[in-house]
Amino acid sequence: MKFAHGKFVMKNPAKYVGLKTPTYRSGWEHSFMRLCDEHPNVYQWASESIKIPYRHPITGKYTIYVPDFFIVYVDKDGRKHAELVEVKPMSQTNMRDAGKSIAKKTQVVINHAKWEAANAYARQNRITFRVLSEEQLFHQGKRK
Repeated sequence: MKFAHGKFVMKNPAKYVGLKTPTYRSGWEHSFMRLCDEHPNVYQWASESIKIPYRHPITGKYTIYVPDFFIVYVDKDGRKHAELVEVKPMSQTNMRDAGKSIAKKTQVVINHAKWEAANAYARQNRITFRVLSEEQLFHQGKRK
């Protein structure tokens, strides 16, 4: 199931709190949007709705990071939790999985700078930040 990119068509538009139509840039993002739209425990969600300033580790300039998703979900005890979620392949999350590619290693360094800023933003706003890779998205019930 490969999707390049496109506009996501919602089944439950009342749950969507973003200002613009959600656009997926990968099949994984499309899958996560479908989960947010259709899962009964997801109360609200938005795509690319929060802007977080961070310092680019290569250029040293301040720029903006926009996490993929903001979600509010209800846990089994009925409590609401808010999270920022980034969907990324494992090869862009750590040096071990980046392999020998300089480009992938550079992307890991940049991503970590973005995620450090996102974690600080999340702590300030009493929410959580999480990066989901193919391991978390497609574990098919098997946890490591």
